[in-house]
Amino acid sequence: MAHQWRGVIREYADRLPVTENTRVITLGEGGTPLVYAPALSEKTGNEVYLKVEGMNPTGSFKDRGMTMAITAAVEAGAKAVVCASTGNTSASAAAYATQAGLKCAVLVPEGKISMGKMSQAIAHGADIIQINGNFDNCLEVARKLSENYPVFLVNSVNPARIEGQKTGAFEVVDFLGDAPDYHLLPVGNAGNITAYWKGYQEYASAYTNTAGVELAAVASKTPIMWGFQAEGASPIVKGHPVTEPDTIATAIRIGNPASWQQAEAARDESGGLIDSVTDTEILAAHRWLSSREGVFVEPASAAGVAGLLKHHAAGNVPTGKKIVITVTGHGLKDPDWALQKLDGSAVTPTKVDFDVLAVAKALDLA
Repeated sequence: MAHQWRGVIREYADRLPVTENTRVITLGEGGTPLVYAPALSEKTGNEVYLKVEGMNPTGSFKDRGMTMAITAAVEAGAKAVVCASTGNTSASAAAYATQAGLKCAVLVPEGKISMGKMSQAIAHGADIIQINGNFDNCLEVARKLSENYPVFLVNSVNPARIEGQKTGAFEVVDFLGDAPDYHLLPVGNAGNITAYWKGYQEYASAYTNTAGVELAAVASKTPIMWGFQAEGASPIVKGHPVTEPDTIATAIRIGNPASWQQAEAARDESGGLIDSVTDTEILAAHRWLSSREGVFVEPASAAGVAGLLKHHAAGNVPTGKKIVITVTGHGLKDPDWALQKLDGSAVTPTKVDFDVLAVAKALDLA
């Protein structure tokens, strides 16, 4: 018998650091669709699925980790939380802090956050502080605040965030019946590729949980992990921090990822890669998803699809494989890009007279 989805902590409590007495802070996150992508499948000769994380309560994958982070904050007796954010983390932290009755402070880089995301954090009552600098500067200040003042840091440097985000891998396996051959996703602060790899590893081997109970393996294998950074914010690809990251994909505009080493471990241990894609490739993939697959994402979320298309064009993608791509945030997070053509001009509606024949002609029906 079907049941109402209860959020990732309650659904996967035996694989998360919680007990029966834990006060769970949840908005019903997780349980997001794994959508078959017919156009990508046909183009690449593979079976391609999209893990649509924009269906989470605040519109991005961040909710998976935030339910765990805010639950941990409450368990630790915190009265306030802080995060650095390019947008999605701020929206998620503010919503979950409100649910928990905690004060939330958000540090954002000045002028480099979409209004769709900023509005969410403001709506949920967060204190927004714009730092004259980039995301990495914001994270440095957030860390120092948590070390010297009574606030709880909820960025992905907090291991609770990774614990929550690993449930995305569990859901993929539970849906498909086994791990895919490849898993692709955007890389910004690199917490997500770290978390998915952790989840896949745990599901593919016997696992002893925090209560000392041994759980059997669920998957027979782990996937090859492919991560994609924006070319103007690709420190892992370049091999050194980028002091002034620059990309239209604001959610991955990060020059010194907090989970850098863990992302490289996921790449190396899975036999995968971390590569970069240009803003042009990201926007083309962004349009592909909305116009060909019916899935509307923010630009950064399309980086994994851009990477698949890039490597397919280069002849690097095998055929006959099962491929999952995480698309991380909803298109309404940053909708302005959908209102522009590839040449930068505005998309405008066709105007006709109040006449059915005129409308039919405009639609090439007459």
